[in-house]
Amino acid sequence: MTYDVVETIMRQTHRPMTMSTALVECVPNFSEGRDAVVIKSILDSVSGISGCHLLSAESDADYNRTVVTLAGDPGAVSEAAFRLISAAKENIDMRNHSGEHPRLGAVDVCPFIPLREITMEQCANLAISLGQRVSHELGLPVYHYGAAASDESRLMLSTLRKGEYEGLQARLTEEGEVQSTPETPHGDETRWPDQGPRLWNDDIAGFGAVVIGARDILVAYNVNLEEADAKVAKLAGTLVRSSGRLLKREDGRKMRIPGMLTKVQGMGVTLEGHGISQVSMNLLEVSTTPLHFAYEAVKSIAGDHGVEVSGSELVGLVPLSAMLESGKWYHDDAGSADENELVAAAISGLGLDSLGEFVPAQRIIEWAIGDE
Repeated sequence: MTYDVVETIMRQTHRPMTMSTALVECVPNFSEGRDAVVIKSILDSVSGISGCHLLSAESDADYNRTVVTLAGDPGAVSEAAFRLISAAKENIDMRNHSGEHPRLGAVDVCPFIPLREITMEQCANLAISLGQRVSHELGLPVYHYGAAASDESRLMLSTLRKGEYEGLQARLTEEGEVQSTPETPHGDETRWPDQGPRLWNDDIAGFGAVVIGARDILVAYNVNLEEADAKVAKLAGTLVRSSGRLLKREDGRKMRIPGMLTKVQGMGVTLEGHGISQVSMNLLEVSTTPLHFAYEAVKSIAGDHGVEVSGSELVGLVPLSAMLESGKWYHDDAGSADENELVAAAISGLGLDSLGEFVPAQRIIEWAIGDE
């Protein structure tokens, strides 16, 4: 993970905030993680919006992706998300984009997350309203997922993103057909956007599509493996993720074997810039599968195949409760430790500073927003 560009911006824009009214988080992911000028231009678009704070922005050159965390008043955060999508449209051309992480457009995903005094239904309404602005004012196709999904077939981001940007033109062509397969069980049911244009044009060619939704807090968490080809990382990803592995017989029959961990998405990728690989995971319910469960599971699998684990990284922010839970596992005397000591134990035990400095005041949600 490369922090230099965005951390400079963070030092200039981060201010603790304390609010007693509704508080929402938004985590747009845009498809640029290498060009410092483009990254700064997009991040500058969310500055100066009263009631919205940029809590973090993390770029990864191998993924060619930047993950932004915004928090504050729902209306202000929605405005910031719109400006960021608009800036990405002006600054990113997906026809020239490549990276290790799956993506559907210049802003791949933009979820709203309830933090305080706001319901999931209200976050879903924010997502749908933002989708209306993006489709009407920017002329872009919008898919909705999670609590904002129009039906059950569209709940999962991974389903809507199948085929990625490269497959989008076929989806948005009248003559094209999206077949139903075990990997894409909904076929044409998830083909069309919920809002915006349904036919390929120059704007879509440049931007792609965006998936806007509402969900609970998701922890994006990557475990680092000391291998260059991701062979063991890819194996570990299929073993730990909840969906497990798809097994095929010679006669064409298939079955899926569930994975080790609950409410976890995972895959193995190569980080060429660091000469290592990662098991990249989304912990969909960190109270069910804590950080240290995921870390130790990957470490165990890698060790069985003779590969060392060299720490891990969090992408975006993390709830304090998750850090405390892992700190209790790694601290030698957790019963007498205070919050700061447990957080320090979690950082050390998980190796969260292995690729860059981990600053708790900026990376833990409750501390970053100044909550008591």
